[in-house]
Amino acid sequence: MFNTRVSEMLGIEYPIICGGFGTISQVELAAAVSNAGGFGIIASTYHRTPEALREVIKKIKSLTDKPFGVNISLFPSVKPLPNREFIEVIIEEGVRAVEASGHRAPDEFVSLLKEGNVILIHKSATVRHALKGQEIGADMVAIVGMENGGATGMEDVGTLVLVPVLADAARVPVIAGGGFADGRGLVAALALGAEGIVMGTRFMATKECSINRKYKEWLVRATERDTTLVMRSIQNTHRVLKNKASEELLELEAKGASFEEMLHILGGDSTRKVATDGDLEVGLAYAGEATGLTHDIPTVKELINRIVSEAQSITKRLHKLAE
Repeated sequence: MFNTRVSEMLGIEYPIICGGFGTISQVELAAAVSNAGGFGIIASTYHRTPEALREVIKKIKSLTDKPFGVNISLFPSVKPLPNREFIEVIIEEGVRAVEASGHRAPDEFVSLLKEGNVILIHKSATVRHALKGQEIGADMVAIVGMENGGATGMEDVGTLVLVPVLADAARVPVIAGGGFADGRGLVAALALGAEGIVMGTRFMATKECSINRKYKEWLVRATERDTTLVMRSIQNTHRVLKNKASEELLELEAKGASFEEMLHILGGDSTRKVATDGDLEVGLAYAGEATGLTHDIPTVKELINRIVSEAQSITKRLHKLAE
């Protein structure tokens, strides 16, 4: 059922991936996605030390016997991340895949991952960076359009154009991200030449996601017009929900503020307060334009089953139209 190179290589039932994103990519969510037939990913950055990551990997193994992955962040960080040590743990623990995302290609880790028999998914926001990932040895490339929550890149190109352009140029499987939330999106991605989708925002509004209930309800209330782009002034554009923190940040950027002057908003503590405490105005709240397609808070299994069922109905309808 919607069997692609992505689902075959990852060993999953459906080509639906829950991308790794900061404090939100917790064990329970990733395990639920994998158990429901998709591919769950946990974020290494939140755990900070290799041994802490190892404990989390062991925990997810206790919750699922299905394949899962770990995100490695190559974005700028106030404190250097021990990514090589993270990867060594990933290999030792037999994790199926690494999703690498950030401002550069993971050149220095490719040989290590290959030796450890770990699949490398290189995620980027531009075609040229995706093809760079393919060139250095990525097994799959994921590309996210400007609809994406979190990092969107600097070029403001939408998913509808990025995916087919990359699919035409790539030899390895393409995964589409940015604006996906339902069965219509899955069918559209496959039609554009992708072999899977990566979702973030829609998975946030599920029962298994660890974010505060107030945050989830905010995602359900929000429309496609309720997000904004911040951090463009420091060449690190991200999409977030509109709130007091994002408004203040945009005002500081307009005045030419330095990174240090914006750090009280950009720091992880304020973001965690939004996610864990439900203090919705104090920090940045990452979300994509898929908020406009988010109308309830189901279980992960209910959501994935719904997406697959919708996609099947759509393909049957399209088949009849083509007869």
